[in-house]
Amino acid sequence: MNARVEYVLRFGDNALVLAQRLCAWVAHAPIMEEDVALANVSLDLFGQARLWLAYAGELEGAGRDEDALAFHRGAGEFRNVLLVERPNGDFAETTVRGYFYDLWASLALAELSRSKDERIAAIAEKARKENAYHLRRSEDWMIRLGDGTEESRSRMQRAVNDFWRYTGELFLGDEVDATMREQGVGFDPTALREPWLERVRATFAAATLDVSSDVWMQRGGKQGVHTESLGYLLAEMQVLPRTISGAAW
Repeated sequence: MNARVEYVLRFGDNALVLAQRLCAWVAHAPIMEEDVALANVSLDLFGQARLWLAYAGELEGAGRDEDALAFHRGAGEFRNVLLVERPNGDFAETTVRGYFYDLWASLALAELSRSKDERIAAIAEKARKENAYHLRRSEDWMIRLGDGTEESRSRMQRAVNDFWRYTGELFLGDEVDATMREQGVGFDPTALREPWLERVRATFAAATLDVSSDVWMQRGGKQGVHTESLGYLLAEMQVLPRTISGAAW
């Protein structure tokens, strides 16, 4: 597959998979305001996914639009990082997963907004505005719950310990990343790790949470190697268009 197609798919798949995870909270969030907030974040991400996947389809030139790429690929063809496909768990787990991703996305989208590919830069610039809200919200919940009750802090710390092992992949580069950086299209993912960690430490200090100790970092999602969780998610998301011919997003 063309490196640029692969690259664009990664950002589209990240947004799509996380959006699908978050929409499962609708009517199940702990308070009404969060029911609305999670739905809005999910809708933002679905919108971003459509822009990325539509562009990937055009670059590919094989006649696949955003619907085909979203609903007619198997798990091995998805290029999202493993972090976003992890199950929702409780509200603490969803919050930690969201914060880790939102913070990374704020840094990645800032880099992409300077891309020599004008289409990528335009999508990233639009997504940045939405992501700014997502990050403010998830960071606020990190602090409120971490520095809250004994129960809320315990749940948040457990979630941090569980999800930390999935953060390393966000900063792991490969040949696709290198090619896109050389062409001025993308960025070096390793360069985002220190600014990401710096803000995480500041947030955790306010939240009275501990940064997880060194653990083995999981990887493979960007190359199509996923956990079984993604298969279950796609089965639910894709059942209608795969069952009814012509069904569209």
